[in-house]
Amino acid sequence: MKSTENKTLIKSFTNPYKRTLVGIQFLFVAFGATVLVPLLIDIDPAVALFTAGVGTLIFHIITKGKVPVFLGSSFAFIAPIVAATKLYGYPGTLGGLIAVGLVYGIVSAIIKLWGLKVIEKIFPSIVVGPVIMIIGLSLASVGVDMAKSNWPIALTVLATAIVIVVFSKGLIKLIPIFIAIAVGYIISIIIGLVDFSSVNEAAWFALPDFTTPEFNWAAIIYMIPVAVAPIIEHIGDMYAIGGVAEKEFVKDPGLHRTLLGDGVATAFAGFLGGPPNTTYSEVTGAVALTKIVDPRVLRIAAVTAIVFSLVGKISALLKTIPSAVLGGIMLLLFGMIASIGIKTLVDAKTDFSKTRNQVIVSIILTIGIGGAQISYGNFSLAGIGLASIVGVILNLILPNKSTPIKGSHIEE
Repeated sequence: MKSTENKTLIKSFTNPYKRTLVGIQFLFVAFGATVLVPLLIDIDPAVALFTAGVGTLIFHIITKGKVPVFLGSSFAFIAPIVAATKLYGYPGTLGGLIAVGLVYGIVSAIIKLWGLKVIEKIFPSIVVGPVIMIIGLSLASVGVDMAKSNWPIALTVLATAIVIVVFSKGLIKLIPIFIAIAVGYIISIIIGLVDFSSVNEAAWFALPDFTTPEFNWAAIIYMIPVAVAPIIEHIGDMYAIGGVAEKEFVKDPGLHRTLLGDGVATAFAGFLGGPPNTTYSEVTGAVALTKIVDPRVLRIAAVTAIVFSLVGKISALLKTIPSAVLGGIMLLLFGMIASIGIKTLVDAKTDFSKTRNQVIVSIILTIGIGGAQISYGNFSLAGIGLASIVGVILNLILPNKSTPIKGSHIEE
């Protein structure tokens, strides 16, 4: 049942100027996380802004413009992208990311035909929880390595983010990454750690540094299993935003459409060299806080992201952020991702007195964090992908069913 308050708020944005202002505000909620991913995998942040903006518009077209979400860079793929780039190069990795988008489409068709039960059987909490933990923990050393370039700056950024997450209220609580990076960046400028020469030389208008993908079967097979966690993340997100808007988006336009929209947006990003997209919990939180459930506002945020991506000086400015600033936020971020994996197991009331559950979680964590790899010729499967597949197989063949997952989200 729709709330009167939501109806009133949607009608109040018939004024295009107010709607535009709120749309820009929503972009800033997602801005920090969206540009952090490309900075961590060493690509042009303008590409991520462009593909996030266009990807969001694609999602809205496929879902008939009914769901108030914004798609930004997915943190779930950072570790696999870093590892795959070392093995196959970034263009080859992009081919794998495009294949992930196709997997989303296949799962979308399965949900359309057979419903959610088949997904819950294959990807229960006992598998998804530890996989999410691996996503965060596998990059812990990277965060420490970046932070140690200047521990005082890194710890200042970390402390700022913690204070915001724990003690702040309202809209400020939704943008801890943005504010913490801004604080660290300003301090870095004051003490002379930032060189603005590249910003001065950059053009005001510049196309993002797009990369053409290459298709390599080994890279594709390496990347496809990583789709497990983001798919479950997406399902949880749709229930979450549906609860905020008091609408059943899993029925109208349908979970098959929302997942397809996410997949097409991810494949589109791969064709241009951008990171995979995902629905952002920060933006969902902002929607819940402001009670603004008008999807047009999120489309304005998407257009604003595209405009920002074409301003060369913005891209150059983002590249001047010191590694210690990024490392400081990573110390919290990747730990938070791992804790969400733990929360997934707790929420599902996973019974660890059962040996089979201990076995599944232990093996997934050991394979994923330990960097186990299976190779045959030019084919290799390792890390999160290998751990995910092993977890799915163990859950299906070991006796005694585990509790199906009811939806979770990886923070972007």
